[in-house]
Amino acid sequence: MKGMQDVIGGRLRMVAVTVMVVMLAVAAVVPAFAGQIGGIDLFAGVPVDPGFPEGVLVHGNSVFVSGPARFGTAGTGPSAIQVYNRKSGALTQTIYVSGESLAAEHALSNIAVDGAGRIYALSTQLGLIRFVKQGQGYVQQSYGDPVPDLPVCPGTPCAPTTYDAPPIVNDVAFDSDGYAYVTDSLQATIWRYAPGGGAPQIWFQSPLLEGGGFIPFGPNGLRVSRDGASIYFVSSTSLTNPAAGTIYRLPRVDQPAQADLDVFHVYTTSELPDQLAFGARGDLYVSLALTNQISVLAADGTETMRFSSQPGDTIPLDNPAGIAFDARSKSLLISNHALLSGNTADFAVLQLATGDPGAPLFEPALP
Repeated sequence: MKGMQDVIGGRLRMVAVTVMVVMLAVAAVVPAFAGQIGGIDLFAGVPVDPGFPEGVLVHGNSVFVSGPARFGTAGTGPSAIQVYNRKSGALTQTIYVSGESLAAEHALSNIAVDGAGRIYALSTQLGLIRFVKQGQGYVQQSYGDPVPDLPVCPGTPCAPTTYDAPPIVNDVAFDSDGYAYVTDSLQATIWRYAPGGGAPQIWFQSPLLEGGGFIPFGPNGLRVSRDGASIYFVSSTSLTNPAAGTIYRLPRVDQPAQADLDVFHVYTTSELPDQLAFGARGDLYVSLALTNQISVLAADGTETMRFSSQPGDTIPLDNPAGIAFDARSKSLLISNHALLSGNTADFAVLQLATGDPGAPLFEPALP
C-alpha cells in the first residue's frame, strides 16, 4: 500500500506543477455572475478536520458531505460526514466514523441514501457503512463487507490489471431494486452489493478500466440512468489510452459482457473526469478535476456547455469532485476537493446555478 501511495503521491505532485498549463485547454465556457445561470456561490465551508471533501448528498432538509478522500491519513483523526442545513448552509452536525484504525490509512469517499433516509458511506477500511438517525444523532452500522484485495490475473477471482494495487473504493449508487454499485479505482473493477449488503460481488471488470498516466485512477464516478436501464461510470485515466478519460455505459443486467461496454464520451486525461449527476432532462453533468469545470453532456454524449469559476467568486472551483442536484434551488452542489492545491481555504461546497432540478436518485427500500 505504501509503495502505491508513494507512486501516486509523486504523480500528484507532478500534476500540481502542470495544472495551470492544463487549464488553457478548455472548451466553451459559460460566464455568469453569482445568482444567474452559470453563477457559482459558496454554499458552505468545510472544516479542515478532516478536510478534502468528496461525497455530497442532498436529502430532506440536509446536505451531507463526506471525507477525507486522500492518502496520507495515517496518524490523523477519524473520517467524518458533515451535515448542513439545506437552506442556510449552516453546519448542524458532524458524524464521526467509529472503528477505523487511525494509525493506518483511512478515508471516506462517496455517499448514498435509501428510502428510509439511512446514509451509506464508502470506507477504505470498513467497507460500505450505514448511519441510522436516532434522536439527535446517528448510529453507525456495518452494511457491506470491505472489497477484497485481488491478485493480478490469471486466477479466480483476480484483477485484470498489469500491476498489483490495493482496492480503492470510490463511488456508490443504488438502483431501484436495492443493489449498490461501487467503483474500485485501482483494480479495474465495479462491485455490486445485494440488497441487505454482505459480501460484494464482482459485477464488471475489464483491462480497459485500468488507470494510467500521472494519476492511475480508473473507475470513479458512477450513476444509474434515469430510466434505470443503464449504469454510467467514469474511468478517469486509461493505461491503454493515456490521452483519454472516458465516460462508459453498461446495461443494468446481472452480468454484463465485455461487448456491452459502450463509450459515451471521451475527455482528455488533462481534464480528469471525476463524478456524475443526471439532470432532469437527461443531460449528464461531469466534474472535471483538473480544468476545474463542470461539463454537460447531452443524451447522445455530445458536450453542450461547460461551467467555470469567474473572477470575484468567493471561492473558486478547486478539483471539483462530488456533485449533487438540489431540486428546490435548481442548482448543483459541488464538493471542492482541493487535493492538488492542498489549499484548506478552498475546502467547501459550492453552488452552481443551473436552472435544472436534476433527476432524483434511486432510494430503494432495504432490509
